[in-house]
Amino acid sequence: MRYFVNILLASFLPLTAHAYIGPGAGLGAIVVTVAVVLGVLLLLVGFLWYPLKRVLSGRKKTADQ
Repeated sequence: MRYFVNILLASFLPLTAHAYIGPGAGLGAIVVTVAVVLGVLLLLVGFLWYPLKRVLSGRKKTADQ
């Protein structure tokens, strides 16, 4: 059990990382993340809103006739 706790602490408390992400790569990563999130949101809108809108407008047309 103590071994597991040591591994867990070591993974959450890392030592110094000798790495550098330049501003171009960092900005690119941020833009890609935002694009993926917006893509998922638009996918949900396409799958949920438009069929629901079609069903609701179909009910309105049948009620008017």
